[in-house]
Amino acid sequence: MKKLLITGFDPFGGECINPAWEAVKQLPDEIGAYRLHKVQIPTVFGVAAQSVLDVAKKEKPDAILCIGQAGGRAAVTPEYVAINLRHAGICDNAGKQPLDEPVVKDAPKAYFSTLPVRQMEKAIEVAGIRAAVSYSAGTFVCNDVLYTLLHFLPNTPTGFVHVPFLPEQAKEGVACMPLSEVVRALESAIQVL
Repeated sequence: MKKLLITGFDPFGGECINPAWEAVKQLPDEIGAYRLHKVQIPTVFGVAAQSVLDVAKKEKPDAILCIGQAGGRAAVTPEYVAINLRHAGICDNAGKQPLDEPVVKDAPKAYFSTLPVRQMEKAIEVAGIRAAVSYSAGTFVCNDVLYTLLHFLPNTPTGFVHVPFLPEQAKEGVACMPLSEVVRALESAIQVL
């Protein structure tokens, strides 16, 4: 059986929960061809990515899928591209707020996901859950992690999925999705890896 390293972030930005980690925790230990190795990572520039690199070095996964929160999005969104930019509108959990800094100095401007993003989107939609390919992983820690992994682990299929707020997080009128749907969406995406 192949091994999937799957990560979710801790809460950030004043939130008490992070739907990414809540969903990862609820995933079964085996999905399709994969046994899942679940890891919570800190919402801290550099530290989150390094923690995934460290686990990957030890566990030697066949693929890596990182999950993050994208408050305000109404769909589960596999990310197509990561850019070489750190630019934070808020502080990370260590109080850092980089502005217009590269993720990796003197490295390419962008990398494309090495997971089947469009097939993941389709699988989520077939499960009856809102999905869309995203062309911006942002410039916060989520993008930082994806870019770093794609740069340093070019031979390991790697990708990122953003998930909406949970209902208990969303203010009135803000898009959200029940945790059970987020979990089913991730299961569906993993089935096609």
